[in-house]
Amino acid sequence: MRYHFDSHLNIWKKINSVKTQAPVINVKPYLEDEERVEAAKKLDAKIESSNLEGERIQKVLARGGVGSRREVERWIKEGLMTLNGLPAKLGDRLKEGDTVNLRGRPLRWEKFGLQPTQVIIYHKPTGEVVTRNDPEGRPVVFKKLPKLLKGRWIAVGRLDINTQGLLLFTNNGELANRLMHPSFEIDREYAVRILGEVSEDTLTQLKEGVQLEDGMAKFDDIQFNGGEGANRWYHVTVTEGRNRLVRRLWEALEFQVSRLMRVRYGPIFLPDGLGARQTHELSQKELDDLLTFVGLPTEKITPIFNARSEKSVKPRGASKPRLQQEKDREKAEISRGRFKQDPAKKERRPSFSKQKRTRT
Repeated sequence: MRYHFDSHLNIWKKINSVKTQAPVINVKPYLEDEERVEAAKKLDAKIESSNLEGERIQKVLARGGVGSRREVERWIKEGLMTLNGLPAKLGDRLKEGDTVNLRGRPLRWEKFGLQPTQVIIYHKPTGEVVTRNDPEGRPVVFKKLPKLLKGRWIAVGRLDINTQGLLLFTNNGELANRLMHPSFEIDREYAVRILGEVSEDTLTQLKEGVQLEDGMAKFDDIQFNGGEGANRWYHVTVTEGRNRLVRRLWEALEFQVSRLMRVRYGPIFLPDGLGARQTHELSQKELDDLLTFVGLPTEKITPIFNARSEKSVKPRGASKPRLQQEKDREKAEISRGRFKQDPAKKERRPSFSKQKRTRT
């Protein structure tokens, strides 16, 4: 489904010149989308019927951070996991009361059932890859994220190593699935810098469709956004998540993409002022809007913090006011003559001597 958003940097300046900070999420353009609402209802019915039979083992354990779905499937194939005392099989579902053992050790999988939803926006720089472990030793985005007390982050979509911008992460697998599910047709907006002039015929062709090696593809919307010298900036929108789609569309018409940045994913914008490698946690209102947008019930937010910082640290000098109050109270009592000051305390002097000490 196609929606038109103005440039993220200018849209709210046009609405209200007093506001300087654009909102992170804007669901209004999607509220009247009957096709998207119908797709959410169909997905709800499918999920509700599957929940009656329990959840797949690999889904539950992946949500709890025990391992990825592929890892859990490999453990099942290798016979390392049992369900209720019997070897687990691919397709087995966990229901209340089931027992799961991994390598002979019990897993308390029940605690992975319900977790407060957490969503963060990460500003990915160029040079980082969207994976948990890179065999080539390149920087990975997951090592830059705040740590969860339990569970693991799930990336909503991907960006290639040469693309920067907005990346969404959540610990809610169902939310991530809905944001990426093709039936929702959630659009992504990119700011792209092109070298050279682009004719109107080229823009029309990009919106009508270009034949790529994996099929036809197109931009749902293209907006010119200025430029200097030989460079031209455009904001393009796509609803597909194919690998390097934006770059390949331009390159198919012999244009060079010198810079590519994702600025919006569905109703969520890259926050103004969020620098590279920085994160923004959705507030309660922003999370409620996002859950409502995909047809999930709202819930109470849980702030993200590192387990190491759970213990509060007393600031330096925190006890000084209390000591000062005791001294003031003692002086007041002395002035009133209620008790005499301790002579030893009054005559206390530094213990060092002015004479040079000799070593023994």
